[in-house]
Amino acid sequence: MESANQDINLNSPNKGLLSDAMTDVPVDSAAAARTSAPEGLTLAEEEELRSELAKVEEEIGTLRQVLAAKERHCGELKRKLGLTPLDGLKQNLSKSWHDVQVSNAYVKTSEKLGEWNDKVTQSDFYKKTQETLSQAGQKTSAALSNVGSAISRKLGDMRNSATFKSFEDRVGTIKTSIRANGLSDM
Repeated sequence: MESANQDINLNSPNKGLLSDAMTDVPVDSAAAARTSAPEGLTLAEEEELRSELAKVEEEIGTLRQVLAAKERHCGELKRKLGLTPLDGLKQNLSKSWHDVQVSNAYVKTSEKLGEWNDKVTQSDFYKKTQETLSQAGQKTSAALSNVGSAISRKLGDMRNSATFKSFEDRVGTIKTSIRANGLSDM
């Protein structure tokens, strides 16, 4: 039976290992002799069962040590191969997504959504709405194009105006006087 304090996280380097506070309790044969034998067992049968229990507990401890060594070795191999926990997560997610896609519920849902899509796109309401939105898009595009042309034309007219020419001349004069006074290094 597993302990409540045992690390059962399958990605943990400590998985399957008991904490320092938790260890297998060896059978104390002196304490066993002080208790009475369970009903139906002779003293020899009880001794044999306790001996077998001690051996099994020892094997469990050895197997835990071997498992921990194998997990460390596995981690070293993954590190040398450049495999990261993120690679494992990606692989798990990919497999999980594939499992979802081939699941009966997903397949049935996809089929049902496909049927609904066909019904909606074939309906008169959908066709009328699509046609109306298409026309609205074309009219909006044409209107925006006309606005852009008008703005461009107005900016061109403004640049050719006397006010803009006067302003341009003044900026040119200021630039020339700054250069003449040696302030162009600023």
